[in-house]
Amino acid sequence: MPQDADDNTIRATARLPGLDIEIVHQQSPDADAEQISIHLRAMPSFDAFGQFLQTANPFAFWAQAAQTAWLPWFETTRALMAPWDGAREPSKLKAPE
Repeated sequence: MPQDADDNTIRATARLPGLDIEIVHQQSPDADAEQISIHLRAMPSFDAFGQFLQTANPFAFWAQAAQTAWLPWFETTRALMAPWDGAREPSKLKAPE
């Protein structure tokens, strides 16, 4: 959310799982220059995340992503292909005697 400060500094912050992001926009006091800073803080560190990516199997990652994306369609197809017991013959009513 953006935050205005008294010194013409605007800050926007976001918190994601394992990552904090802060964007700072400042204008110099003499108004002839601007500065934008983007600060990222990862927990665990970027190094640990990089090591995780190096040891991860990219094929397994994409296979899992594809399975997750297609799973609802597979389940729908399986449900449609199952035998349906709703087509039974209705019970016959007897007339009162």
